Amino acid sequence: MTTDLQSSNRGLSTLDLDRTSFQELWGGSLSVRIAQTDAERDAAQALRYQVFYEEMGAKPNAQTQALKRDIDEFDAVADHLLVIDHALADDERGVIGTYRLVRDDAAAKIGKFYTSSEYDITLLKEFPGKLLEVGRSCVHKNYRNRVAMQLLWRGIASYIFLYRIDLLFGCASLPGTDPDSLTDELTYLYHHHMAPPALRIRALEDHRVDMLRTNPHELNIRQCLSKLPPLIKGYLRLGGYVGDGAVVDKQFNTTDVAILVKSELLADKYYRHYERRLRDALD
Repeated sequence: MTTDLQSSNRGLSTLDLDRTSFQELWGGSLSVRIAQTDAERDAAQALRYQVFYEEMGAKPNAQTQALKRDIDEFDAVADHLLVIDHALADDERGVIGTYRLVRDDAAAKIGKFYTSSEYDITLLKEFPGKLLEVGRSCVHKNYRNRVAMQLLWRGIASYIFLYRIDLLFGCASLPGTDPDSLTDELTYLYHHHMAPPALRIRALEDHRVDMLRTNPHELNIRQCLSKLPPLIKGYLRLGGYVGDGAVVDKQFNTTDVAILVKSELLADKYYRHYERRLRDALD
C-alpha cells in the first residue's frame, strides 16, 4: 500500500516516483488515490453500503445492517481506490467514489479471489503474468459524471503501471435478477465480446445462466449498448472480454458477468504520461 509519501520527486526510486505520481491525479476539486487509513477504508465501506444496499436493493445480513457497512474478508487484503472531493474535506469525509483492488499476492493471503465464488478461474491461475481483481465499484449519486469515472479509470491505470499488472478481471453487474429481462444485453455480450479460449473462464455449473438467449443477428446493437451499465461499457471500450455464463446474485440484486481486460489496453493510454514524468524527475 502506498504510504509515507515524500513531497519531492528528486532522488526517489522508480517505485517511489510511481507512488508519488499516483497521488497527483486530479480533476477539478476531485482527486483519486489509495486509502491510507482505517478511517478512509471505513468510508469506502460505508459508501458501498449506501449505494449497494440503500439504493440498489441488496439484502444485508444482520451484521451488515447493524454496521451499515459493506464488508467482507477480501477488504483486509485489498487496496481501496478512493475518489475524494476536496471541496468537502481532504480526508475520509470527502470520499465520494471507490474501487476495490486485489492483487494476486494479496489474494494468496486468504487463498482465493472473490470471482472464484461465481466462476471457475483455473485458467487465470495458469496465466503467465500478474493478476489484478477489481470490484465493489461505486460512486455517490451526486457525482455520477464523467470526471469521477475518468478519475477511477486513471487511478486503475496508475495502479497497473505501478505494480506491472498483466491482466485485470472481476465480476461486473447488470441490474436485477431476472435473466429474461436482460436477454438482449447478455446475448450481445456473449456474441460480440466472448473471451478467447485461453481466458474464457466459465461460470460455476450450479450458478451458471446461459448468456445466448436469443438470435444475436436480430439484435439492435445500439439499443443493447444503451442498456448496458456504464462500467461494463467502459470495459468493452478498452477491448475487454466476458467469460462464459452469467450468475444471478440474489444478495446484491444483480446478474453478474465475468470481465477480463489485458492491462496494456488500459495502461497504454497513460503510459507516455508516466514515462515522461519519470524521465523529467530523474534528469
